[in-house]
Amino acid sequence: MTEAAAKVEKAKLTLPDGREHEMTCYRSTIGKDICLIDIRDLYSKVNAFTYDPGFTCTASCASAITYLDGDKGICLYRGYAVADLCRHYDYTDVCHLLLNGDLPTEAERVDFVNMIEDHMMVHERFKEFFKVFRMNAHPMAIMVSASAALSSFYSESMEWSNEEHRESSAINLVAKMPTLAAMAYKSSIGEPIVYPRAGLSYAANFLRMMFATPMKEYVPNPVHVRAIDRFLTIHADHEQNASTSTVRIAGSSQANPFACVAAGIACLWGPAHGGANEAVLKMLADIGTVENIQQFVTDVKNKKDGVRLMGFGHRVYKTYDPRAVYMRELCKEVFDGLEYYDPQLAIAQELEKIALSDEYFKKRNLYPNVDFYSGLILRAIGIPTSMFTVMFALGRSLGWITHWMEMVGSGQMRIGRPRQLYQGVVERTVPAPAPLPTAMPSSRDISRPTTADEPARKVSSATAGITRRMSGIRLASKKSADMTGMHPTVPT
Repeated sequence: MTEAAAKVEKAKLTLPDGREHEMTCYRSTIGKDICLIDIRDLYSKVNAFTYDPGFTCTASCASAITYLDGDKGICLYRGYAVADLCRHYDYTDVCHLLLNGDLPTEAERVDFVNMIEDHMMVHERFKEFFKVFRMNAHPMAIMVSASAALSSFYSESMEWSNEEHRESSAINLVAKMPTLAAMAYKSSIGEPIVYPRAGLSYAANFLRMMFATPMKEYVPNPVHVRAIDRFLTIHADHEQNASTSTVRIAGSSQANPFACVAAGIACLWGPAHGGANEAVLKMLADIGTVENIQQFVTDVKNKKDGVRLMGFGHRVYKTYDPRAVYMRELCKEVFDGLEYYDPQLAIAQELEKIALSDEYFKKRNLYPNVDFYSGLILRAIGIPTSMFTVMFALGRSLGWITHWMEMVGSGQMRIGRPRQLYQGVVERTVPAPAPLPTAMPSSRDISRPTTADEPARKVSSATAGITRRMSGIRLASKKSADMTGMHPTVPT
């Protein structure tokens, strides 16, 4: 037994009443300066819970997929630096790496690529599903529905405890996501759906399905293909973020993998998670010119209403996001390769230069993140802004299904059940209800309309009381709606 294995670290908690509780500590295989305290027996032993809104200091699981070190700017997939994987391998290699734990040999690569290609088609009946969406439906709305609908086509092979079923589901999901994403785009613009084609790479197939039409074939530009491929790799996984945690907690209920991924897509749709690159483009457009940057920076420091710095800072990273370093490199590669000009690139570069040299931003760890340049890259390729978050989901679906497989396959299937700090009213006695009126008019007497030959009936005191109470309900509902911003439809 090694010294590291023999040594068991303990932490001691002293409660307000003087009791002490000893807890086991764990260390990651790398980044051992962080101590993770096991609190799983805290409730059973000392009747206590921890309070951590947003899970800022809570590890919800053990994982061997992605490692992050926010202080040092490190992001590893299965031990490999993400930027190095982008430079030397394509997305299907990374798919094999995340799903199987290692990069493929040449023979494994051929088999894996062929397997993905063989599963890119969707059932022909699936096309009918897309017809129910109205014209101009947001592609993310379609993606949430379509990914969940996959479970209706593969219901015979979704038993979570069956290893072969899990692997089949993973391959189906990874292979069909570019097809679904392109179908969602085509449906949103009213164009015919384009099928995948054998012999094209994962990224090239996606671009062809996006932009080809029955009238005109699309020949993928190698610069576009490489950029999309690297974009997907950069976004393939990022540890326990909001959407991945959503997939895991949905999976903990033994929900099928397609439903779990649909939950992840829905979470990603939130602008605080998946919409930041689009917000960066809007910010650059609002700045307008390089000459306006200094005023913009001043407004940010003064917290001027309506002025926000987008594409800087990250919940995890306290230094430059390592993915952003490669994204900046890829941006230059794409713009040079296409001989493409975008005036917003000069604004972005100057803004980055100022922010990196300004103490205000450095003290607050406001460094460029992965979203800062990604929107410019996608726009240069021709991806519409409505598809930006779909592109994120397309890449991240690999990480989602990998985390689902790890959770299910490693015995971490205890259903997620967080607790809360209750701050509502104390227990109170239910009041006795008011006595019902002794005589109620019939529904016919209440509802029968009067005519010109028949005078209006006099409303009884019982009916008037009911009307007043119903009016009170409507008034209470309106007051509640004004407080919450939600306006329910109340029958009148």
